[in-house]
Amino acid sequence: MTSSHTGLSAIVTGGNSGIGRATAAKLMADGARVLVVDVQSEPTWTAEHLQYYQADVAAEGSPAGIIACALDHFGQLDFLINNAGMVGGSDVERMTDDAWDRILDVNLKAVFKLSRAAIPHLKKSRRGRIVNIGSIMSYLAGPGMGAYTTSKHAVAGLTKTLALELGAFGITANYILPGAIATGITAPAIAADPSFTEFWTKKSAIGRLGQPEDIANAINFLLTAEAAFITAHGLAVDGGVMVNP
Repeated sequence: MTSSHTGLSAIVTGGNSGIGRATAAKLMADGARVLVVDVQSEPTWTAEHLQYYQADVAAEGSPAGIIACALDHFGQLDFLINNAGMVGGSDVERMTDDAWDRILDVNLKAVFKLSRAAIPHLKKSRRGRIVNIGSIMSYLAGPGMGAYTTSKHAVAGLTKTLALELGAFGITANYILPGAIATGITAPAIAADPSFTEFWTKKSAIGRLGQPEDIANAINFLLTAEAAFITAHGLAVDGGVMVNP
């Protein structure tokens, strides 16, 4: 049986751990070749169809370097998964310009720049796909999360625009809205405050925190041929927390 992504190639940013690593592994299991991009200098894992590119996605010149690396290794680009992101900052009154800019640069500007650089190559693909990682904070808000919430709202708007502009070329663009997922980003909160896990577990209709594989499976579905008519969509993968006030 032919794997669903055989002959196709992907870029996964933030792919050295957490959601990105689970996504890259899922894509390769289904036949794709994957360029993992991460700020860490060395990969934490290896696989037959994995290539690694060390980069800060928000650094000047990173988008061009990432695309060039993918083309050098694979000769084509079919899937772009903008997963790299960060949290942080403070309440708006105390937010510094540097903290605001860094979060917006990583979570939003890098998504824009890498998508822009990828578009000419995705237009050549028989199954061009962009999947961006938003958050339940693409719809909700929370105190002390002004920069993060702003960036994730903007990712939703950018993705919808990409969908409208690229649909004529057979390219879909969607975004995922993860809920509370057990990753490196949430690990400090989980370790520091037992009530964090209790709160999000109780809000979840499924009764647990999400795992990176839960998000990877949703991303993988949006990359399949069967998802060709799904675009401009925000897919909540949150265990039902958004409907539980």
